[in-house]
Amino acid sequence: MSPTTIGIIGIVIMILMFFTEMPVAFVMGIVGFVGFSTLITPNAGLALLSRNVFETFSSYDLTTIPLFILMGQLGFNSGISKRLYDAAYKFLGSTRGGLAMATVTACTAFGAICGSSPATAATMATVGLPEMKRYHYDDALSTGSVASGGGIGMIMPPSVVMIIYGILTEQSIGALFMSGIIPALIICLLFIITIYIQCRINPDLGPAGENFSWAERIKALLGLSETLIIFVTVIGGIFVGLFTPTEGAGIGAFAVLVVSMIRRQITWAAFVKSLMETLRTSCMVLMLITGAVIFGKFLAVTRIPFEIAAWVGGLNMAPVFVMGVIIGIYFIGGCFMDSLAFVTLTVPIFFPVVQALGYDPIWFGLIIVLVTEMGVITPPVGINVYVVYGVAKNVLKEEIPLEKIFRGIFPFLIAVILGTLLMIIFPKIVLFLPNLLYK
Repeated sequence: MSPTTIGIIGIVIMILMFFTEMPVAFVMGIVGFVGFSTLITPNAGLALLSRNVFETFSSYDLTTIPLFILMGQLGFNSGISKRLYDAAYKFLGSTRGGLAMATVTACTAFGAICGSSPATAATMATVGLPEMKRYHYDDALSTGSVASGGGIGMIMPPSVVMIIYGILTEQSIGALFMSGIIPALIICLLFIITIYIQCRINPDLGPAGENFSWAERIKALLGLSETLIIFVTVIGGIFVGLFTPTEGAGIGAFAVLVVSMIRRQITWAAFVKSLMETLRTSCMVLMLITGAVIFGKFLAVTRIPFEIAAWVGGLNMAPVFVMGVIIGIYFIGGCFMDSLAFVTLTVPIFFPVVQALGYDPIWFGLIIVLVTEMGVITPPVGINVYVVYGVAKNVLKEEIPLEKIFRGIFPFLIAVILGTLLMIIFPKIVLFLPNLLYK
């Protein structure tokens, strides 16, 4: 059999193995190892396996991931997320749907120190759902806003998905971070408009909350001063080249810890919990990367990515239609697989195609993040929906049906689709800040 045929068989086997509920990282690693060993030699496969596992877990660049995850965990366990929500609530809570708007805004702000969509959704669900329940918000609106708002954590730097994409494609992580700021703010604004329209049509969905004085609002903002300073220091330092993303992640995690200790808002138990959650999440992410690298080496020797790129280059179709197909694949695939796993699996296949079409790799990375953001809230996987479902069950002590949460996310899904179309039609929205600082 030809290498291409073996590659296709390997992909089919991998897809079938996904249905066994075996971890995605192991599936990619096993198929990649067996396929590579079949095409080259078993000894070469063993050498590839040992080398890639060692290189991934000893990579200096990849230490960015656990450090940014630690930064987010410390932020959650020290109460920063609650202060973010409190500030947003005091500004927006007095309007109809204001608590849901505050939740979306707080998700955007917390994404600036977290970088994980499920973590952002879980954090804001813990803080926001009880408040919205107290003011008799519709369950679909409250849970839908939390699940959808958590997706902004994938776009707002520092984003774990962007870090993975940057490593896999050898693109500047700083430029990728910069590309996410304006789109994240636009998606947040579109979500707020979506909530406003829903509550305008049906005021009972989101009754108005308390009205706060300007003195109380300013006091709440002052409580966020250290969070703003940390974000500006970390992201700004990376952008201007003061330090690398890895150094910035270390500085950010340390700064959050120091602020939490000064405020006396983190206990020893919370600190240990932050370390354990960071270890668990980081191992999952690093195993995904390892599996994707091994599978990517297998794909490389099958020459499937290059064959696809050559085939696409020979099509008599406008590049925009080809890009539409690729985006459609990411949207459909994101509905069935974890976004991080799907990105690590598919980027080695589609990135050469995108390069052959002449698209900007930074822009493509942001579009991938936007499209996979849809996947974290759409059925049947919709990881953020299941996260919010579980948190609601624990925090509210009642079970909100999954179908009601999925129904609540659809208006927000339309908003993300509109935002994505906006970035596709006007790519300068994405590339303005990266071009300003990196070219």
